[in-house]
Formats: sequence, C-alpha cells, structure tokens
Amino acid sequence: MRRKDPESRVVLAVFVDAFGWRVMTRGPFLEEFLRYKTPLRTLLGYSSTCDPTILTGKLPREHGHFSFYFYDPAHSPFRSVSWLRWLPRPILDRARVRRRLGSLFARLNGWTGYFQFYQMPFEWLTLFDYSEKRDIYQPGGILGGCPTFLDRFRSGGVRFFLADWRRPDPENLRSLQAALAERRIRFAYVMLGGLDGVMHRHGPDHDAADRTIRDYETWLRALIETAARRYREVRVHVFSDHGMTRVTGGCDLIGRVERTGLRFGADYAAVYDSTMARFWFLKPEARERIEHALAQEPSGRWLSEADLHAYGCDFPGHRYGERFFLMNPGLVIEPSFMGRTRMAGMHGYDPDHPDSLAAYATNVEDAPRPGGLTDLAGLFEREVGVEPGRA
Repeated sequence: MRRKDPESRVVLAVFVDAFGWRVMTRGPFLEEFLRYKTPLRTLLGYSSTCDPTILTGKLPREHGHFSFYFYDPAHSPFRSVSWLRWLPRPILDRARVRRRLGSLFARLNGWTGYFQFYQMPFEWLTLFDYSEKRDIYQPGGILGGCPTFLDRFRSGGVRFFLADWRRPDPENLRSLQAALAERRIRFAYVMLGGLDGVMHRHGPDHDAADRTIRDYETWLRALIETAARRYREVRVHVFSDHGMTRVTGGCDLIGRVERTGLRFGADYAAVYDSTMARFWFLKPEARERIEHALAQEPSGRWLSEADLHAYGCDFPGHRYGERFFLMNPGLVIEPSFMGRTRMAGMHGYDPDHPDSLAAYATNVEDAPRPGGLTDLAGLFEREVGVEPGRA
C-alpha cells in the first residue's frame, strides 16, 4: 500500500435523497463523525427541481428545470408513440410496462437524462415536451446553460468521483471505496437513492426507513475509515434535497376539473403531478371556471405570482404552467399523471413545511454553513480550492 501523503485531503459529498431534517434528527446518525447538523431550505417541486439547484447554485427560474412535463405541442417529441393509446388499458396502466416502454423510447431518441412515462395519458402526450432529456450531471446537461460545480471541476483539473445515478447504492459505494483506497480523487459526489424509494413505499416513519438509514451508517463509516487511512484529512458533507411526508389522504382533483365540462386539449391543458396541478388555459373562459372550481377544494390552494416568485419558480412565459394548485401536506392527487395508486410517503409540498426541510451534516469546522440548496455548489467549490463561479 502507498504511504499516506501528509498534505493530502479528500472531500466526500454524500447526497441522500429525501433524507429530510425530521428524519435525520429523530435518531443518532454518525454522531462520532458528523458533529454539526442543520436544516436546509428546499424548493417547491421535486428532485427534478432540487437537483439542478444543488449542482448550479441557481434558482429554478435561472437553471430552467422544474417538473418533467410541460405544455408545448409544437415541440412535442412524443408523436411517434401516440399509437400506444390504443393498447388495452390493463396492459398500458402497468408501471412495469410503462418503465420498459420509457427506457426503449429514451434509448431510441438518444436521451441520457432521467425519463419515465409515469401515468401520463398517451392520448394527450403529444401536447407536451419533456425537460430532462440530457444527463444533468454531464457537461451541457442543464437546460438554461448554467455550468455546474462538476463542470468547473472538470475545467479546473480536479480529480473527482461521480456516482452513476442509474446504479444501485451498494454498487456506487463499492466503486467509491476502490477510488479512495487507491487515492485517485480529491472530491467524491455520491448519490444514494434507496431511502427515497423505501419511504415512498412504506412512509417516512416505517422500520424499513430506519433499517436503510442504519445501512447507510455502516457503509459511510467504512468509506470514512478507508479514506482516513489514505488521506491526511477527510472532510465529509452529508445532505439531502428535500424531506418526506406521511400520506394521509387523497383527492380526485382530475374529476373535479372534468366536472366543469371543459375539454382537455381544447379548452385547457394540465399536468397532475403527485402533489401539484399545473394548468395552461387555451380559452379565456377556462381560467375562470377552473380557478373557481378549485378554489372550493379544501385539500389545497392556488399559488399566487408572489408565491412563485418567492420560490424562484416564476418561469419566463409561464413555461411550467400559468396557474399552480398545491396540495396540503400529507394529501395527494389521486389518481395523478405520476401514478394511479397512493404511496405511503410523498414530497413536493410547501417548501417551508417542517416535513419538507432538507438536512445537512458535516465534520468540517472551518467551512461556511449552508442555509439552503443554493449554497451547496459554492461550498463544494471552496472545499476543493475552486473559486465559486469560476473555472
């Protein structure tokens, strides 16, 4: 084994999807290493909103990412699959079938980003475009052209490890273990997505979530110990993009809108995400009727322009919707375009709700403390000696 370079140090940035402040602090988590912990303000939306902000340090209106689907029939890439609407519903509604169709569609179109059809109705799919066609972790992956801190590391010659989000957590952790053992890197960015899936299936308070967190502790201890043998200093940053809320009920928001008598695709268009409905009004009378119908719905509220501006989600041209209806924490749109069955845990609510808060923990005493997701990119750049915002 090589000798430890007395001047060497490594920075480990560990992104644990949905590891919110309430979940992180309900029990001990790597207390012997991570002595400083704080909540992080998250964003309106989902990982598709949060992850580009973590990478760029920019708000959604600046980097251009929010939810996956948006109304743009002139540029829809889905005309070639419109025939799928004629398949029998028992087949077409199966999540496994849709995942396989989505993988095939993305491969045929050369898309490298995260893509799923989810439960988007195929009869309306040609009205929409998709935002994450490119891998956001690779050069040129951000819609608005914003460089990421990884881009600056590349241009600055920083040797780093980047986990593959397509691979399972144990495989990525084994790859990082090998890179640390060989002292090949100065920085590591590893994404752990298993906890998010567990809490969606079982809820944030389930024993399965606690077992996953304990597994993460075991894996991270081994990584830190390996790094400590090979580097003079090991600086660890564990963080998340958002929290998770236990689902307590659902609302048939689609049915309420359909009872207005308005026609989807002729009078209005909408995307019904799990916790948010986004509308485009194709005829003037559609706005008033839909706004009135949902104003009577106690399960959520209309977001104002001031709300969207405060959240950094007031997109030019109302790209992701002219009006947003946000569900109350714990309630979901059922069914939605994301799924037909209710999950036990969900995120994507008011970003200021306690369950929504992301979390941050570190063993580093001399680094600036982030207050929100927009602070993380600059923090990592300072950690490796790259001036924030510069190559």
